[in-house]
Amino acid sequence: MLGAVGLQPVATDDLPEYPLGIEDRLDSHYFMAWERRRWLNSDMRLKGTPECRALYFDLINIAYDQAPVGTLPQDLDTLAKLLMIDPGHFRALCKLDYGPLHKWTPCICEGGEVRLMHPMVLRSLTEAMSRKEDNRAKHEAANAAKRLQRLRMTVAGYHAELAKNDAAIRWMDEWLIQEGCEYRNASWIERAMRSWSTHMFDLGQARTGSVR
Repeated sequence: MLGAVGLQPVATDDLPEYPLGIEDRLDSHYFMAWERRRWLNSDMRLKGTPECRALYFDLINIAYDQAPVGTLPQDLDTLAKLLMIDPGHFRALCKLDYGPLHKWTPCICEGGEVRLMHPMVLRSLTEAMSRKEDNRAKHEAANAAKRLQRLRMTVAGYHAELAKNDAAIRWMDEWLIQEGCEYRNASWIERAMRSWSTHMFDLGQARTGSVR
């Protein structure tokens, strides 16, 4: 049980690996998801003392600013310092069945460090990370669509039919990115169009050669 964390040696070979690393952050999030109904009906809330419940909630908040995010140091004195309470008193509370570290368990983190994790905190963070990646993907897709549309409009000023060719627009967009073009001025667009023409010529030559 958690009351023994930090008081007894832990066999690291048997510990689960924490799935989030040092680089996994939610720095832009100033809030955390809280499952209100789950909390209201949890054993921790129904059986823990008011003091233990308060410290338990504080530790969850503290974990969001730790590295890896969602974990806590396993040293009880360090945790007491973070909570700003007497270490001896904190140790006594942790021996209770529903103490401040209820369901916090040891895990192996990136670099081999042993820290504490909580299944509810990890689930909440995993969902938040997933939403973050989804939002990033949507943002990148929207930016790509706008970039292609701008390129299409610019190419149309040179060659209306070429601007209707989706494959050509996407190829030139990729070529400009690979070439490190940061500002797509007329010179760059003209170079991209010439490269596309060369690319199509080479393809045609390759097809002709294969037929022969």
